[in-house]
Amino acid sequence: MGFQETFKALSDPVRRDILVLLRDGRMSAGDIGSHFDMTGATMSYHFKQLKNADLITETKEKNFVYYELNTSVFDELVMWLEMMKGKKNEKTDMGHSPVPTDSDGSSG
Repeated sequence: MGFQETFKALSDPVRRDILVLLRDGRMSAGDIGSHFDMTGATMSYHFKQLKNADLITETKEKNFVYYELNTSVFDELVMWLEMMKGKKNEKTDMGHSPVPTDSDGSSG
């Protein structure tokens, strides 16, 4: 998963609303689209952005397309955010970038 695609997909309020709708389980594209005042082409664009970010999965059955959340991506995102809340490097806390050192203690 690329965080860039994930954050880009999450930056749009319509796509966030689609994800909220999918919290309760799988829905058809038509059922999702009925909650929005948009053309089918616009909805397809939003579905594509969410699929590219792996936030949703698509299943085709006969004449219907169904979408559901891909919770593993959300799990990865939550883990990353939790890591970001963790203990900070002392040099980073003081506004300095950590400098890698060689085994003899010199930098570079």
